[in-house]
Amino acid sequence: MIGIAGRLWWIFAQTHSASAEQAASAGEQDIGALWNEHMMAEVSDASHLLIPLINREIALPHWPPLHVGSFAIDLSPSKHVVYLMVAALLCAATMIWVARKTHGKGAERAPKGLANVIEAFVIYLRDEVAMRNIGKGGERYVPFILTLFFFILYMNVLGLVPFGASATGNVGVTAALAVLALVAIEVGGLLHIGPKAYLGTIVYIPKGLNWFWSIIMAVVMTPVELVAKLARIFALAIRLFANMTAGHLVILSFVGLIFMAGAAEGVTRYLIWPAPVLMAVAIMLMEIFIAFLQAYIFAMLTSVFIGLVRHPH
Repeated sequence: MIGIAGRLWWIFAQTHSASAEQAASAGEQDIGALWNEHMMAEVSDASHLLIPLINREIALPHWPPLHVGSFAIDLSPSKHVVYLMVAALLCAATMIWVARKTHGKGAERAPKGLANVIEAFVIYLRDEVAMRNIGKGGERYVPFILTLFFFILYMNVLGLVPFGASATGNVGVTAALAVLALVAIEVGGLLHIGPKAYLGTIVYIPKGLNWFWSIIMAVVMTPVELVAKLARIFALAIRLFANMTAGHLVILSFVGLIFMAGAAEGVTRYLIWPAPVLMAVAIMLMEIFIAFLQAYIFAMLTSVFIGLVRHPH
C-alpha cells in the first residue's frame, strides 16, 4: 500500500506541476490536450531520467550511431534501457542470493522469508509450467523459463514504483524477448526431433494422399504453417507490450479526472475527486496482479510452444 500511494503521489505531483507550467505558458489552451501530451510522455521512452527526491532530470549519454552498411543503429542508452538493466541486475542478485540460501555452504534446510517464497515460485514453474507443457526433456529448458518469468516480472514491477518505468512497455523489448523465445522453440525442436521431422512441422502433408494432392497441400499449407510460427511470437510480444502500456494509461486517465474535478466549482469538486482516486488505487492493485500474470503467461506460452515443436504428435 505504501508503494501504491507513493506511485500515485508521484504521478499526481509530476502531472500537476507539468500541467501548471504548460497551462501558464499556453494561456487558454485546453487542459485535456496538455494532459494527453503528458500521458504519452509518461509511457514513452526518453533520453533522460528523473532523479528521486531532487526531482531533476538528467540527460543520458548520446553515443555516435553504429553504421552497418547503409543502416545506422543508435545504441545510446534510454530510460527503458536503464530500467531493463536495473531489472537484470536485481534478477541476478536475487537468484544468486536465494541459491546461496538454499544450496550454498551453510544453507538452511528450510529457507525462510523471501527465499522461501522464491523457492515456491521456482518449484511451481519447474513442475507445473516447464515440465508439464514441454514433457520429457523439459528439465533442460527450466533455467530459460525461470529466467523469462523473473526477468519480465522485475521489469513489470519497476513500472509500478515511484520514479520507475516499465521496460516491457516498449515493444522493442518485448519483441527481443519474443525472438529469443523463437530461437529456443525452433532450434530446440530441430535438435530434438531431427531435420526430417522438423521439416514436417513446416511442410504439412497429411498421410494417405497421392503425389498430386501431396504437392498441392504442401504448396498451400507451408505458408500457413510458417505464418502460424511467426504469429505465436508476434502474439507474445504484443500481448505483453499492450497489457503493460494499457495499465499505465488507465491509471493516468483516472489521475487526469482529478484535475477535471479540480476545475469544477463549489462543493462539486469535493464530491467528484474521491471517485477517480479510488479507481486509480484499484487499478494499481490490479496492475500488481497483472505484472505477475503477464510474466507467467509469457513463460507458460513459451513452454507450450517448445512442447508443440518437440512433440509434433
